[in-house]
Amino acid sequence: MAISYKKLWKLLIDKDMKKKDLQKAAGISSASITKLGKNENVNTEILQKICTALECDICDIMEMLPKD
Repeated sequence: MAISYKKLWKLLIDKDMKKKDLQKAAGISSASITKLGKNENVNTEILQKICTALECDICDIMEMLPKD
């Protein structure tokens, strides 16, 4: 299974936020934003901070996709 954060980027568009805005609101590093942009693994604490900042659930920012 592969992780996709496409839902996160769509949510940011809906909230008229940029990645930099998310970084500040969630209190996460630019390295974490880069990892998310590459669909790489990030610590669950990072995901929790994002969900708290965006007032959403984990399923609103990520999904598991079958590997091709």
